[in-house]
Amino acid sequence: MDGGSDRRSTLWSRLSKLFGHDDEESLKKAIIEARAAGEVEPDEESMLLGILRFDDLKVQDAMIPRTDIDCVPNDMPIQEVVQVIVTSGHSRIPVYKDTRDNIVGMLHVKDLLNCLVDSNHAHLSVSKIMREPFFVPETKSVRTLLQEFRARKQHIAIALDEYGGTSGLITIEDLLEEIVGDIEDEHDTPRREDIRPIGETVFELTGRALLEDMGKLGIDLASDEVETIGGYLSMEAGNVPDTGECLTLNGWLFTVLDADKKLIHLLRAEPAVPAESDAQMPET
Repeated sequence: MDGGSDRRSTLWSRLSKLFGHDDEESLKKAIIEARAAGEVEPDEESMLLGILRFDDLKVQDAMIPRTDIDCVPNDMPIQEVVQVIVTSGHSRIPVYKDTRDNIVGMLHVKDLLNCLVDSNHAHLSVSKIMREPFFVPETKSVRTLLQEFRARKQHIAIALDEYGGTSGLITIEDLLEEIVGDIEDEHDTPRREDIRPIGETVFELTGRALLEDMGKLGIDLASDEVETIGGYLSMEAGNVPDTGECLTLNGWLFTVLDADKKLIHLLRAEPAVPAESDAQMPET
């Protein structure tokens, strides 16, 4: 048995002893019940559930999607690269050639600063100071990737799909957040909540809101093909709906508030009002 399996076995044994259950679903239920009873704090519940979930996660479950990656072309002037890094707040940024599907390097702020400080290197291009990128398949388990990050002393990797195209980007911080929740630093910009109540039964959603989380609100939209509300609506419509377009599904009215040709960014969900023809006629 490998070291990872040994650790999982030990952890499982401790959790089982703590909550008196020996299968994952029962443990999850016991943890949730313990939180409801006030026996564990909300952040403790979240962390325990994150630990249980961690071994089942793949890179594609935790990565930053390709469309949300901040990156620079390999022929961008150094001064423009500096502006991108300052704006994004990242200490490492991918470098691509021609398209984002062709990531050719990773630029570290430290290397960029050395280049700017040393006048002998001021003329160097991005391609001369970037480092070799670390590629991983999007189907790799996050536990295995965490071990590889530690062994390689790296903090960031480019996730590839089955065709070798860029699927996303994942950092060691993303992996840790799967257990402990969001880790914010001084450079993080506030992120819009994926699900925000704006009325008793009205919600503002980002396109990345998970169907699983929406189910907890009574918005049941199960799918084996997609995980987010934006993907679900696009699948049902057969295309990415335009801003202002409305769809009624499972008793809920979804209004697209912001979308482009590729993605739904923001929408509103509210109970659908039954059409007059559906209303029950009074008895005479």
